[in-house]
Amino acid sequence: MIRSVVRGFGTALPKRVLTNAELESMVDTSDEWIVQRTGIRQRYIAGEGETTASLGEAAARAALDKGGLTPADIDLIIVATSTPDNTFPATAVNIQNRLGMHHGFAFDVQAVCSGFVYAVATADAYIRGGLAKRVLVIGAETFSRILDWTDRTTCVLFGDGAGAIVLEGQEGSGTTADRGVLTAQLRSDGAHREKLYVDGGPSTTGTVGHLRMEGREVFKHAVGMITDVIVSAFDATGFSADDIDWLVPHQANKRIIDGSARKLGIPLEKVVVTVDQHGNTSAASIPLALAAAAADGRIKEGDLVLLEAMGGGFTWGAVLLRW
Repeated sequence: MIRSVVRGFGTALPKRVLTNAELESMVDTSDEWIVQRTGIRQRYIAGEGETTASLGEAAARAALDKGGLTPADIDLIIVATSTPDNTFPATAVNIQNRLGMHHGFAFDVQAVCSGFVYAVATADAYIRGGLAKRVLVIGAETFSRILDWTDRTTCVLFGDGAGAIVLEGQEGSGTTADRGVLTAQLRSDGAHREKLYVDGGPSTTGTVGHLRMEGREVFKHAVGMITDVIVSAFDATGFSADDIDWLVPHQANKRIIDGSARKLGIPLEKVVVTVDQHGNTSAASIPLALAAAAADGRIKEGDLVLLEAMGGGFTWGAVLLRW
């Protein structure tokens, strides 16, 4: 059986760090309020010349280097983003060109904060279907460019950045002892659109628009939806919370992360948290957190790693993989 195994990982962050203290001078908020309700202490904000594509390219190059690969070894690039450089072409095609690739194919996946989970599941399907041997999976965002910086309920939450992994098809035994992606569980429900959306677009307003969110409503649904897909991942593999070595959740809010872990019975010491440093970077948040834990040695070869996310739409999903 072919399994999609992580071959390399990498990240990229903008130069500018925006602290909670700085936000206090911009909107009516406080460091104490932000930390207490979200766990966020700072975030990175893209500056002039820094775009979703440039950050994605840098993360991709880092992942290729880590895996001992070059762009020539890649068959497919999938970029998860809600903040593309252009309406079209896809940011993935832009990154393909920036990497000097003139072969293979590339496209974007748009599932907001669940985007990286969706992209991993898509890459796994292409690999298992024999349509690609190695896939560069990138989560990259510049959410600062769609924020209303006068809205204190949203502008304090989000940041910019990119993370990437290379998935490579390798022969496995077909058991859950294999390295690689073991299962992916994806969901969506468009009935929740008004709870988290951007109020613009080419076909409606002809503008980019700004992010709008009903925070309490999102919080109310988050833990239940996340639990749903994780339980499905356990059912598909026969694993339980006790078997998980690391939970790498979407980094939206520390209270959601803690609440989900507690409901599932996963000890907090097994949860990777970077929301304090990065804020909510949407599709970039899971690969940023995953790379941080792999780089410092927490995640080791053979570890069972659970990825989960929920985003606007609503979309939500989980991927269970062996590192």
